[in-house]
Amino acid sequence: MPATDAETPTAPLVHTQSVRIWDLPTRLFHWLLALLVVGLVVSGNIGGNAMPVHAWLGQGVLTLVLFRLVWGIVGGHWSRFSNFLPTPRRLKAYWQALQQPQPHHAVGHNPLGALSIVAMLLILLLQACSGLLSDDEIAFTGPWAVLAPSEWVSWATSYHKTWGKTLLLGLVALHLLAILFHRLRFRHNLIPAMLHGNQEALPGTPPTHDRLGQRVVALLILLGCAALVRWLVAFGG
Repeated sequence: MPATDAETPTAPLVHTQSVRIWDLPTRLFHWLLALLVVGLVVSGNIGGNAMPVHAWLGQGVLTLVLFRLVWGIVGGHWSRFSNFLPTPRRLKAYWQALQQPQPHHAVGHNPLGALSIVAMLLILLLQACSGLLSDDEIAFTGPWAVLAPSEWVSWATSYHKTWGKTLLLGLVALHLLAILFHRLRFRHNLIPAMLHGNQEALPGTPPTHDRLGQRVVALLILLGCAALVRWLVAFGG
């Protein structure tokens, strides 16, 4: 006897709640970094008189990357590397979730997103350091160029203008494609969460702490990283 509509099994209703996932320092880092990277690409393509601006933006990126490395240890719950770095178990669970038709309620960085974050930080760090060593013999000489052998300077300049730039733009493109994929596949719009910090999550999901004291600590860390970058630049100059 065919089942009636009342007898047809339905998927259980999943209840979610709004949870603070991204603390303010992490959100500001994300958007400031995006703006600086755009400025670096534009100023680098212009060249000439725009190169001093390019250098200042590069120092800003290096400051933010160093801040994020520290914040990944002492920051909010979902900003810590220990809570989102990919492991084989996390990658397997995420891959299985991609195969399911039901909504996927992952919070924070998923394992693939975590891989892209780590790659982005490493590429930005290498790009900034290679910029400090670069010398295009026209409009820009990095402060470390006078300290290194000419072979190192030549390699750094070539990497910074070719492979480094290509890798960085490729990672940015993958990041944007991942946002679009989540929007189309899971109906998740990831952008608002990075604006206000909240995300729909299953009950029992631990929220991140986002209090004034934590923000003051983040500001002190940022200022310390900025001072370190200025010292590194002055060391060469």
